[in-house]
Amino acid sequence: MHIVLAALFAFAILTLWVPAYWPVTVFQVGTFVLCPVVLWRRPPARIPYPAIPLAAGALWGLVQVGASLTAYAFETKTAVVGWTTLLAVFLTGFCLFQRTEVFHWFRSAMLWFAFVVSVWATLQTFTSGGEVFWLFPTGRTSVMGPILSPNHYAAFIEAALPMALYKALRSRSNPLLYSGMAAAMYASVIASTSRAGTVLTSAEILAVGALVAARGLASGRDIGAALVRTVVLFAVFTAVAGWGRVWDRFWQPDPMNTRRELAISTLHIIADHPYAGCGLGTWATAYPRYAIVDTGSFANQAHDDWLQFAAEGGIPFGVLMFTLLIWSLRPAWRSIWGLGAVAVLLHACVDYPFSRPAVASWTIVILAMLAAASYSPSLPLQVTRTASSKRSASASQE
Repeated sequence: MHIVLAALFAFAILTLWVPAYWPVTVFQVGTFVLCPVVLWRRPPARIPYPAIPLAAGALWGLVQVGASLTAYAFETKTAVVGWTTLLAVFLTGFCLFQRTEVFHWFRSAMLWFAFVVSVWATLQTFTSGGEVFWLFPTGRTSVMGPILSPNHYAAFIEAALPMALYKALRSRSNPLLYSGMAAAMYASVIASTSRAGTVLTSAEILAVGALVAARGLASGRDIGAALVRTVVLFAVFTAVAGWGRVWDRFWQPDPMNTRRELAISTLHIIADHPYAGCGLGTWATAYPRYAIVDTGSFANQAHDDWLQFAAEGGIPFGVLMFTLLIWSLRPAWRSIWGLGAVAVLLHACVDYPFSRPAVASWTIVILAMLAAASYSPSLPLQVTRTASSKRSASASQE
């Protein structure tokens, strides 16, 4: 079952560039078929908290449609299917990851998949002229592998990068391999020119290194060697990718141009619909009435998922969704490798990763891992010290 789930994820990510809805439908139908089978074979003993806001997304959308509280019923129905997909992904993952071998296999598969896509994306962006697989034109000058949006690509890498960093600092057998994987993934975010992605992945590097050192999960010598190795590889890979384009974006006169105006308009929507919202999935329908600037292009999202949740579902719904971020902090902090979920949820403050089921599900499945590890003592949520650190602690106590 876990192999089927992994295949669905790979398909969803690799078809993100397709200008049609059928890949999303295939992913959703596959998830809807897989979820009840997994729940039947491995019913959960308890339902972890993240399932509550995800289920609320589906149920509240149905209420909005039934009570005519939506500006566009069709879009709200589509949003209900999207929230149901995220709930199905979470429950499927949570049940499957109760088995230790499945947990480790899937986490390793995510890491390797992200690494392969990062290498492909970096090569493609500099050599394909905007063509996916060097075959299919997109009308853009550059694309990151199968993902057209630089910010969505950055969110995809943000979720997996802490896994590579954690392995690079703690692995005894292949530290150089994992350092190289982390460096390639980080360099690909630099190549994507995503400013938020660059900031968040840089913060992930610092956070993972600091947490591993602070908890004594590796000896000082091992951490020092890993840091030197990783820094050298980062320097090499990012030099190849080039800092020029993303650096220029940081120095734009008004980096929040358009996003600020979209946020103000979204706040006006919230003020007019504080409790019921304008309808899940209907931000683009409601926005023209509240627009304060004409960008000359179609405004499809608020570029801030948290504000958009409050606008579409009402303030109570937005607060409930925000508890996903609050809940994730403790298990992600304890695990270290799960910090990527927090990074993507923070990225949602300036972009819209939840608008794409494949990108959102990539993050939700990490929340499922964290939830599974929280309820299973055999899974690596609370990481332990190295043997050398334990011996040192025992000696000091004696």
